[in-house]
Amino acid sequence: MNWYCDSAPGHPLHGPYHDDEYGLPRDGEDVLFELLSLEIFQAGLSWELVLKKRPAMFKAFHGFDVDKVAAYGAKDTKRLLGDAGIIRNRLKVASIIENAKRIQAMRDSHGGFAGFLATHHPMPKSGWVKLFKITFKFTGGEIVNEFLMSLGYLPGAHREDCPAYKRVKKLRPPWMRVARSLYDD
Repeated sequence: MNWYCDSAPGHPLHGPYHDDEYGLPRDGEDVLFELLSLEIFQAGLSWELVLKKRPAMFKAFHGFDVDKVAAYGAKDTKRLLGDAGIIRNRLKVASIIENAKRIQAMRDSHGGFAGFLATHHPMPKSGWVKLFKITFKFTGGEIVNEFLMSLGYLPGAHREDCPAYKRVKKLRPPWMRVARSLYDD
């Protein structure tokens, strides 16, 4: 998404995300869950719409607290689908609730979502896509690619001449710790 380095800076929504989040390594369970959920919400829609609705979605999904979302039932689904402040898609909402349950299970198998990612890194994009399709709901190639680039598990979030790239590089995201040729599919 190298075009993002040209279009995002200075934009009221894209700018802060591009400059302060995109490509930066993070490992907090709620943060990882939020980012995966945002990518799921974005499917078929614009990233700008997702960023506009992000605060409302954060509130509606209890800060993307994995345990709270995993405990959602029919009443919560109805509440979410009636909330005009969020992206209201029944399949996406159901997948996010199910994914919270699957992330809970990762605590036993991998020590958590961050442990799951670390265990499987490094891997080319095609491997990640296969893994995510069997592990999570509603995760296709573009969702997986953007999610992993946003966390620094796959290269490509920024051009090397982008000021944000310099900040990312200082943090040595996971993709920078292995040979770049590994990511070639």
